[in-house]
Amino acid sequence: MQRFKVNLPVFVGSVAVIALFVAIGVIAPKRAEAIFSGMQSAILSGFGWLYLLSVAIFLFSMLFLAFSRYGELKLGADDSEPEFRYLSWIAMLFAAGMGIGLMYFAVGEPITHFASPPEAEPLTIAAQREAMSVTFFHWGVHAWAIYSVVGLSLAYFGYRYNLPLTVRSGLYPLLKEGIHGPIGHVVDIFAICGTMFGLATSLGFGVLQINSGLNYLLGVPQSIYVQLLLVAVVTAIATISVVTGVEKGVRILSETNLFLAVLLMLFVLVVGPTGTLMRDFVQNIGLYLDGLVLRTFNIYAYEPRPWIDSWTLFYWAWWISWSPFVGMFIARISRGRTVREFVTAVLFVPAMFTFLWMTVFGNTAIHVDTTIANGELARDVKADLSVALFQFFEYLPWSAVTSTLAVLLVSIFFVTSSDSGSLVIDTIASGGETATPALQRVFWCSLSGIVAAVLLSTGGLTALQSATISTALPFSLVMLILVWSLFVGMRADLARTQSPGSVGPRAYPASGVPWQRRLAMTLSTPDKRAVERFLQASVLPALEAVARELTRRSRPASVDRDAETGALTLTVPAEGHRDFVYGVQMSEHKLPAFTAHDATVANVRYEARTFFSDGSRGYDIMGMAVNQIINDVLFQFERYTGFVRSPESSLLAASPEEQ
Repeated sequence: MQRFKVNLPVFVGSVAVIALFVAIGVIAPKRAEAIFSGMQSAILSGFGWLYLLSVAIFLFSMLFLAFSRYGELKLGADDSEPEFRYLSWIAMLFAAGMGIGLMYFAVGEPITHFASPPEAEPLTIAAQREAMSVTFFHWGVHAWAIYSVVGLSLAYFGYRYNLPLTVRSGLYPLLKEGIHGPIGHVVDIFAICGTMFGLATSLGFGVLQINSGLNYLLGVPQSIYVQLLLVAVVTAIATISVVTGVEKGVRILSETNLFLAVLLMLFVLVVGPTGTLMRDFVQNIGLYLDGLVLRTFNIYAYEPRPWIDSWTLFYWAWWISWSPFVGMFIARISRGRTVREFVTAVLFVPAMFTFLWMTVFGNTAIHVDTTIANGELARDVKADLSVALFQFFEYLPWSAVTSTLAVLLVSIFFVTSSDSGSLVIDTIASGGETATPALQRVFWCSLSGIVAAVLLSTGGLTALQSATISTALPFSLVMLILVWSLFVGMRADLARTQSPGSVGPRAYPASGVPWQRRLAMTLSTPDKRAVERFLQASVLPALEAVARELTRRSRPASVDRDAETGALTLTVPAEGHRDFVYGVQMSEHKLPAFTAHDATVANVRYEARTFFSDGSRGYDIMGMAVNQIINDVLFQFERYTGFVRSPESSLLAASPEEQ
C-alpha cells in the first residue's frame, strides 16, 4: 500500500480550520445562519476597502510586469520552450474561463442589476447600460488579474527556481529556505482553506441550479434534501474519478462540455436579436473601459450601500479564494512562456470570451424582459436567482432541449470542478507532490462535498459566501506579499543578466579551447553514447575536483548524479541566498536539413549542456578537457560570488564571510 504523502503541519492546520466552520453548522445549526451573516458583515465593513485596494494592486502590478522589461523573463530556464503550441495553450486558457459561475450568473446577474441597479433608475435604458458594465466589471480583467498573481508566482518560482508548485514557493525571494518553516506552512494552510471554501461556494451554486433545472424539467421539488442528495451523487462521481485515475476521460468530458457550452451560446446568439447583440457587445466593452478606473476604487465611501457587499466584494473574495485552483491550472500549462505572453493571454483571452458570453445571455435576457416577457423574467429572477437560466429559456425555441443541455453542462462542470479542485488541494497539502495515494485524494474530494453539504444545510448561500469571504481575507494578504516577492525575484534575475561581466549562452573563452577544436566540436555530431562517456570520463572528475577544493577551503560542496537522467550537478549551499549550481545534462536537438534527403532522416545532435540554479541559458561543453571544464566552473562561480556581493541584488544578498 502506498504511504501517505502529506506535509503534516499543513494537513492538520487546514483540516482544523475547515472543521471549525463545519462544526459551527453541526453544533449550532439554528444559529449558524446568524453567525455566518454577522461574520460576513463584520469582515466587509471592516476590510472591504482592503479587498478593493488589493485587487487594484494585483491588476496594475500584472500589467506593469507584462509591459516592462520584466516581460521578457521566461517561466523556466532562459532557453526553455513552451510545452504546448500557442493555439493549444490559448484554447486551454479559454477553457479555464468556463465554469459553474458563468452558467449560474449569465442571465441572473444582468437581469438583477437591470431591475435593481446600484445607481441608475431601475428598468430604464440607463439601467441596461449599468447592468452590463457592472457585469463586465465583475467578470473581466480584475478576476483574471487575481488568478494571474498566483499562476505567475507558481510558474515563475516553480519552473525557474525548480521549487515545488505550492504557494509558499512564491515567497522564496523573501524567506529563502524559511519557506519550509512555519510561515510557509501558514501560507499553504490559507491557500487550502481558501480553495476549499471557494470550491464549496461553486458547488453550492451548481447544486442550486441543477435542482432548479430538475424542478423545471421533471418536477423534482426544490428542497435542501434534494440538494444534499445532489452533492452526495456528484461527490461520489468525482471520487470515482480520483480513485480510478480517469484523468483522460475527465479531460475529454471537459472539452466536450466546453464545446457544448459554446454551442449553447451560439444558439442563443442566432435565435436572439443577433444584430443588436453584436452592437451591444461593442458598446458594452466601451462602457466597461470608460468606468474601469472609477469602479476599481469605488467602495461608495461617501454614500454607503449594501449592494457592493453583496456583489463586488463577494466576487473579489470568491476570486481570491478560487485563485490557487485556477492559478495552478494555468501555471501547469505555461512553462516556457515569457511573463509578457503569460499575463496578456491570461488577462485578456478568457475575459473577452466571458464578455461575449455575458452579452449574448445578458442582453438577450434584458431584451426578452422588456418585450415579450413584459417584466415577468425580472420578477422570477428576483424571487430565485437559481431559476434565471431556465426561466430565460422558456422564451426561446426548444426550451426543453436547451434546459436539459444546461443541466447537463452544470452537472459536468460540477464533477470536474470537484475532481480538479480536490487534486489541487491535495498537491498543496502534500508539499507539491502530484503522485499521491488515491485514498489521500479521496479524503479531500469527500471533504469538499461535506463542507458544501453542511454549509448549504445550515446557512445556504449566506454560509457559503461567509466562509469564502472569511478565508479570502488572510489569503489576500498572502497574495500582496506574492506580488512583492515577484518583483524582488525578477529584479534580481534581471540584475544578474545585466550585471558587468555577464556573458551570453556560451562557455567562458578562458576555458582554453583552441579555435580549431571549437570548430571541430561545432561540426561534429556526437551520439548518445559519446555524451555518456564524456559525462563519466571528463565532467564527473572535473566537478569532483572543484568540490574537493571548495570543501577543503571551508565551502562544503557536493556532486550528485540523477539516477533517471544521468545529469551531474555540483552544488555549493549558501545561507541567505540561492545555492550555486553548475550542472551538466545530456540534451538533444534536431540538426537543420539542407537537402530533401536530410529532411527525411532523423538527424539528431546530442550535447552535454550546462544548467544553473538561476534559470539562465545553458550551453554545450561537449569535448572539453577536464581542466577546461574546471576553468568554466570557476568562471561561473566567480560570476556568482561577484553577483551576490553586488548592491543591485536584493534577492541574493552576500553572506557575512563574503563581505
